[in-house]
Amino acid sequence: MEVTKLLAQFVVDSRYADIPEKVRHEATRSVLNWLGCAVGASRHEGIDIALAALAPFAGPPQASVLGRAERLDIMHAALLNGISSHMFDFDDTHLKTVIHPSGPVASALLALAEHRPLSGADFLHAFILGVEVECRIGNAVYPSHYDVGWHITGTAGVFGAAAAVGRILGLNVQQMTWALGIAATQSAGLREMFGTMCKPFHPGRAAQNGMTAAFLAAKNFTSSERGIEAPRGFANVLATARNYDEITGKLGQTWEVALNTYKPFACGIVIHPIIDGCVQLRNEYKLKAGDIEGIALRVHPLVLELTGKKTPQVGLEGKFSVFHSAAVAIIHGEGGEDVYSDACVRDPQVTALRDRVSAVVDKSVHEDAAHIAIKLKDGRTLDKHVEHAIGSLARPMSDADLEAKFRKFAKGILSAAETDALVKLCWSIGTLKDAGALARAAVPADAVVARA
Repeated sequence: MEVTKLLAQFVVDSRYADIPEKVRHEATRSVLNWLGCAVGASRHEGIDIALAALAPFAGPPQASVLGRAERLDIMHAALLNGISSHMFDFDDTHLKTVIHPSGPVASALLALAEHRPLSGADFLHAFILGVEVECRIGNAVYPSHYDVGWHITGTAGVFGAAAAVGRILGLNVQQMTWALGIAATQSAGLREMFGTMCKPFHPGRAAQNGMTAAFLAAKNFTSSERGIEAPRGFANVLATARNYDEITGKLGQTWEVALNTYKPFACGIVIHPIIDGCVQLRNEYKLKAGDIEGIALRVHPLVLELTGKKTPQVGLEGKFSVFHSAAVAIIHGEGGEDVYSDACVRDPQVTALRDRVSAVVDKSVHEDAAHIAIKLKDGRTLDKHVEHAIGSLARPMSDADLEAKFRKFAKGILSAAETDALVKLCWSIGTLKDAGALARAAVPADAVVARA
């Protein structure tokens, strides 16, 4: 089976008119959420560091660094905006594969949209196709690819960025096949990096590398035409099992972006049921940390594998600690970015309760579920089973929820008027004459270039 070529043919031949309105709307929600995450994290220390390290070597100022005054060449802008969009670990999630699909694709596309004319409809179409490509490839190799230690957002995301940018560049089938092959040979990202600045680096690099793949292919830079399915191609080298029907089956009939979900909490997706349940118990019983003797969790195996950090020392590590997340859910009643700061993970009250949280694996518990038992000092035990966390497909965030999340991110970076204008642009992206307007509107009027 010529998997790579069939996928390339699909991307080249796709027509925007054939994509259902419901799918277009979900793509719009994805872009809104991605942009809010990128703007919200734009002043994070990690972005300051990356800019200080890379800006001296960047090319001409072609595209915006979202939320900031700096402008970089489009490839470095794609990298920085991809990093920013995932820095809070608050972006979207394709639950079947745990890919964060928007970061690699939207970061590449928006940078490109500032460099060459691109309508909102063309942007949205290319975005949908990029997400389709990365998630289908992810579907084909998940879970074995993930289980051996690859960070699938980086490894699959590079294909999505290549396909999306290649679509805008007007690649033919041969060139698109090459672009996917060039993406395949750049596929990277290790789960070992979770809890460090390298995790958000992965979608940024995927955006940059995917863009590179498309531009090389546009000039007829060749690659294997079987970059995905060859015996020494992506799916066979980076996974112990694969199913190519997940890539080629029902192409153009089903759409992976329609399965996208959005995080209400700024941490690893597998922790969300625990936070959800702890917040519910806190609010229902007016719980205080001092009331609690211990919190016992029963969780899916992935929870401890991914988020088993018992004593996180910095905020980024806290995002991968189910123990910290349960504690702050009780103490603060939330799982927003504020509870994953360096100060919060070192707060004596938080650490004291965190030490009283235990977790055991229960293989009967679904990835999107959790069981929480809180033993109180008065002898009572409070139980809560969360079948589906808020933000999941079963309990999705509404348009209003996503807009409120966006506004919270933008506060302190954009003015209220600037935020209103940007939200309006996002919701109307499919009708914009110039998709680059999104990037320009995401830069505050009073922004100044940071000095290293």
